[in-house]
Amino acid sequence: MFLNVHSAYSLKYGTMDIPTIVSKARALGIHQMVLTDINNSTGAIEFIRTCYKQGIARAPDETQSGNIPYHLKPVAGIEFRKDDQLLYFGIAKNKEGMRELNEFLSIHNIEGRALPDDAPVFEHVFVIYPFIKSFNRVLKTNEFVGIKSSQLNYLYKHSLLQQKEKLLIWHPVTVGCKIEHRLHQYLRAIELNTLLSMVPEASKCGDDEVLITEKALKAKFEAFPFMADNTQRLIDTCDLSVYFEPQVKSKNRFSYTKEGEIFDRILLRRIAYKGLAYRYGNDHPVARARMEKELSIIEFKNYCAYFLITFDIVRYAMGRHKFYHVGRGSGANSIVAYCMRITDVDPIDLDLYFERFLHEKRTSPPDFDIDFAWDEREVIQKYIFEKYPRWHVAFLGTMSTFKDRAIIRQIGKVLGLPKEEIDGFTDPAKERENQKNATYQKLIAVHQYMRSMPNQRSIHAGGILISDEPITYYTALDMPPKGYVTVQWDMYEAEAIGYEKFDVLSQRGIGHIREAVQLIEKNQGKAIDIHDFKTFKHDPQLNAILREGQPVGCFYIESPAMRQLLKKLKCEDYLTLVAASSIIRPGVASSGMMKSFIERYHAPDQVVYLCKEMEEQLKETYGVMVYQEDVIKVCHYFAGLDLADADVLRKAMSGKYRSKLAFEELVNKFFQSARLQGHAEELIVEVWRQISSFAGYSFSKAHSASFAVESYQSLYLKTYYPKEFMVAVLNNYGGFYSRWVYVHELKKTGAKVYLPCVNHSDEVVNINGNDVYLGFMGIMGLENKMIEQIPAERRKNGPYKDLEQFVKRTQITLEQVILLIRLGALRCTGKDKKTLLWEIYNYLGHRQKRTHSAELFNLESKEYVLPALENSALEDAYVEWELLGYSLNFNMFDFLKTSYRGEVMAADLGKYVGETVRMVGNYVCEKTVHTVKNTKMWFGTFLDVKGDFFDTTHFPNTTPIYPFTGKGCYLILGRIVEDFGFPSVEVLKFAKLDIVMNPVAVH
Repeated sequence: MFLNVHSAYSLKYGTMDIPTIVSKARALGIHQMVLTDINNSTGAIEFIRTCYKQGIARAPDETQSGNIPYHLKPVAGIEFRKDDQLLYFGIAKNKEGMRELNEFLSIHNIEGRALPDDAPVFEHVFVIYPFIKSFNRVLKTNEFVGIKSSQLNYLYKHSLLQQKEKLLIWHPVTVGCKIEHRLHQYLRAIELNTLLSMVPEASKCGDDEVLITEKALKAKFEAFPFMADNTQRLIDTCDLSVYFEPQVKSKNRFSYTKEGEIFDRILLRRIAYKGLAYRYGNDHPVARARMEKELSIIEFKNYCAYFLITFDIVRYAMGRHKFYHVGRGSGANSIVAYCMRITDVDPIDLDLYFERFLHEKRTSPPDFDIDFAWDEREVIQKYIFEKYPRWHVAFLGTMSTFKDRAIIRQIGKVLGLPKEEIDGFTDPAKERENQKNATYQKLIAVHQYMRSMPNQRSIHAGGILISDEPITYYTALDMPPKGYVTVQWDMYEAEAIGYEKFDVLSQRGIGHIREAVQLIEKNQGKAIDIHDFKTFKHDPQLNAILREGQPVGCFYIESPAMRQLLKKLKCEDYLTLVAASSIIRPGVASSGMMKSFIERYHAPDQVVYLCKEMEEQLKETYGVMVYQEDVIKVCHYFAGLDLADADVLRKAMSGKYRSKLAFEELVNKFFQSARLQGHAEELIVEVWRQISSFAGYSFSKAHSASFAVESYQSLYLKTYYPKEFMVAVLNNYGGFYSRWVYVHELKKTGAKVYLPCVNHSDEVVNINGNDVYLGFMGIMGLENKMIEQIPAERRKNGPYKDLEQFVKRTQITLEQVILLIRLGALRCTGKDKKTLLWEIYNYLGHRQKRTHSAELFNLESKEYVLPALENSALEDAYVEWELLGYSLNFNMFDFLKTSYRGEVMAADLGKYVGETVRMVGNYVCEKTVHTVKNTKMWFGTFLDVKGDFFDTTHFPNTTPIYPFTGKGCYLILGRIVEDFGFPSVEVLKFAKLDIVMNPVAVH
């Protein structure tokens, strides 16, 4: 009976989520309802599913005999609005109707066209127009008019009474109560970017747009009973029960080959066994047995096409483009994936369980995470979208909610508060003071209602859906700025519907590796097989660098926390690095398991295991559960659960299992099965305690192993080809540290690093032998056009001879050429900066921009003799700082007024453990954490004057509120402490040192 219900997915309009709508309808005894969100179908399938799962809808095959339970019939559609004006809303008769509505909206979203005032011709959709007094539209067979109870008086002698069969009860639903109506007004003000008091009435819902009983609704229309009959007949005609699946079936593309699933199975086996010979040779019974086991499960779950499509993506990348990729995540637990070269992690070598990725009892779909270089991913995405038909491929969406601080700002803005007051309300330092403020309390009250509501739809980082049937059966599509169609729901809804995403991701670390290999071949003529990981992991030089914890620039292992962990572990092998990649995660570290692991790692003979099963399964990690696979192993070998149930339990404990009852059944099964193995009750309880306390923090071993492989590849390149590797790091950005740290690291390799030069530099950093020239891309304020044009023109027509020729050939503006002159990029002309600045003002300072035209004669310009113009190295350093963000030839110590550089250097900290020392450090980075008492403490990273790293700890009782004040050198008084052989400084006093001022600013 309710034809026009809005959920919170009607962004910044509706206030109720889907479960709330269904529960309210149930409480009121409502039997029919149509969800019609504004210009989207995000919640349509969720609404249908929720009605059935709450047991208040009849299942499609339920008989009509006997006692029929109460049910809410879910129907869905879309409300279409243009410029905040309601045009009409469509209600799907069936699944084809949903497709028609979704494709109609999608086409307008994709093509950027406004919605038409008249609805198109639909075959399986009812269209309802809102009633207005001047309504005189000629209605098609499937078109109706919705009339509110407040509009009934306007029907008197209206021509529409001649078409009684077209008139329907229209009672829109938008809010849950009067309080939510006020919330709705806030949402509208935020959407319209106006004051709360300035929201037009036409842009708000009515006060009565709430759910009421069906009896009360019909009573409003008792003078027009035919309208209730018409409305009932319309809803009775609709049937979307096909969308309810007690057992969710995969919606992904069913077959990779044109011939179908049988051929898919044959092809998958052929490719997998060919890869098995490549990876393991022809005589490896363990690998062959595991291959058969995995293939049988893959075939049983009908995921052959999923593996083949992923293989096709990887083959395209490796073949045509020679792109380097990393297959990570739980997909690396599969020997099939390993043999198909989707991943480079050997699951047999690492004892990885396939059940962590896929098993016969898994209800949620698996997914592969495939990483490409940051600037190569779009090529892969384009290939996928061009390979599969329209409406069958789309990006996965995301739904962002109102964030805490953003909500307060937005609420304050619509209330008309001044910016200064809003800033004060969002300042954590003023939280106690704000608690006493009445206006702040009002903001917080609104915030409590709004904080978890959806704010806007966006695009997933890399998830792509490839659907067997048109994806528009399940969603309309958006067209974000990225340029690829995107579904209107997120990964959780995709999983609930039955879609497995293909994660095509990107990372800068792969770019580092790819470009380093290219630079080595170009600069040294050596071809590197970067996939020769089996050699890398046994290289003593690489493992020595790991042990010392100095892998700056290397993917995943360069952060201060990771460097500390590597040094504490004295890590010098692949398996330890895999473990380190897992225990570095915040949850594991804060739980105390990191410390336990390090202690046991250094004293393995003192480890006491709970029982022989725990020793057998956790000996590699010294009795500490480090990986998600450890949970599976213990549940399987200790408690006797099969591997599928063990993984289901692992997933349930990680918070990804929604059924509390099913979870409790699994826990009971764990205890019962463990008792059958003959274990004592006290032991079972303790093992369960350890499992349950760890599971929420756990990390996939395959994921850690994938990271460790990439870390070794980076480490190999940095160890043997440090110059080329650091240039590659600079050119791909995205490392943990600021750019100047990597320039510093590059200089430490012995390379001669030069400032940008118009005759030597390219868009990015280049290397020729031992000479490295910084690129134009790093110059602040230099336009992209000039970054590309300067080297392009030089490559085409030769080096620039002088300033005048440079200006003529590039058509550069005065402001842009001044940047280059000040930085010394035109030093190749043989003239100093001041002379060049004088000449450029004389040449361009009072003239209009020259037009680019050929000269008939090449006239020599007159030379003028200038007096000597002074320039200092300090002045140059300040210019570099301004335009590059750092000085190439001055480090921060050179700027200091004092000559004091500390009494202890970083390399000698181990000699002063327990002593209080003074050090001077160049600030690198910081990390803020909250203590158990909810106070702040900090960890700092610095370089000493010799260029070595050292780390500091700043406790709340010895540290001001904000200890760090940006770049510069700090005088540090602190006590040297040592933790597992890693020395650091517990700071007692801390102050930033004064620097010599810029001589230009002084004058």
